[in-house]
Amino acid sequence: MRQDFEMSEFRKLTENMLVSPQLALEDVATAAAEGVVMIINNRPDGEEPDAPQSADIAAAAAAAGLNYTEIPVGHAGFSEPQVDAMIAALEQAEGPILAYCRSGTRSTLLWALAQAKQGENPDVIARAAMQAGYDISPIRAMVDMLAAR
Repeated sequence: MRQDFEMSEFRKLTENMLVSPQLALEDVATAAAEGVVMIINNRPDGEEPDAPQSADIAAAAAAAGLNYTEIPVGHAGFSEPQVDAMIAALEQAEGPILAYCRSGTRSTLLWALAQAKQGENPDVIARAAMQAGYDISPIRAMVDMLAAR
């Protein structure tokens, strides 16, 4: 397996929520050194066969003493069970979380939906995403709907 993926750029959405493009195995130890306690994989296995797959990242997370969960989001979009799984993961972690996918966008959008379903202000969510370099406008109507429930 090719191991030449560049070190990922961890982007801060909140004090305890970071997102990143695809992780290299070395990024897991870096995340642990930076205080991350959980890694959430939002990338389906096989999406990029040369990238480290779920089992690879899970093993690296275990070796670094980190919790690990996967909530794969394909290009078909988001489902309520995925949003609920993200909420559960966010509630379970006792410290900073790092979620990743190919570019960090799906991780950010899933986080945004989870925040909205928990009642966070959509403008606050959008601003946090924007400051990290991500745009939630493709799902803004869903964010508004979930926040209004």
